[in-house]
Amino acid sequence: MKKIVFLIGLLFFLTSCSSSEDDTGNVILSSTPFKTGNFVSGAHPTSGSVSVSPAKKTLSFKNFKTDNGPLLVVYLSTSVGSVDFVSLGDLKGIEGDYSYNIPANTDFSKYTFVDIWCIAASVSFGHAELE
Repeated sequence: MKKIVFLIGLLFFLTSCSSSEDDTGNVILSSTPFKTGNFVSGAHPTSGSVSVSPAKKTLSFKNFKTDNGPLLVVYLSTSVGSVDFVSLGDLKGIEGDYSYNIPANTDFSKYTFVDIWCIAASVSFGHAELE
């Protein structure tokens, strides 16, 4: 009887944890983000937080806010305004919570900044350093 109770408890624990896979396909039982950061203002007031999922597949904005502008995009970059970046696409909105897919095999030892880049004006509206 104790074995059954133990197995039920273990099953409950495993199903209540969020799980994902790492780059090698191993299951990760954690909801702790891989990296996080806080937005700071650049050319425009920008705030909120950002996190990379444990499996490094999703970039999530929380309580994000910036000004509206033409041609705003989200980059993972080596520094603010860098020409070495991975584009995650158009900014989905100027206020709220948003998620972006991260391309497979993105090197987070290299791309340590999230940059809200205005293509039309060639300026960073704001950025977050991932730590």
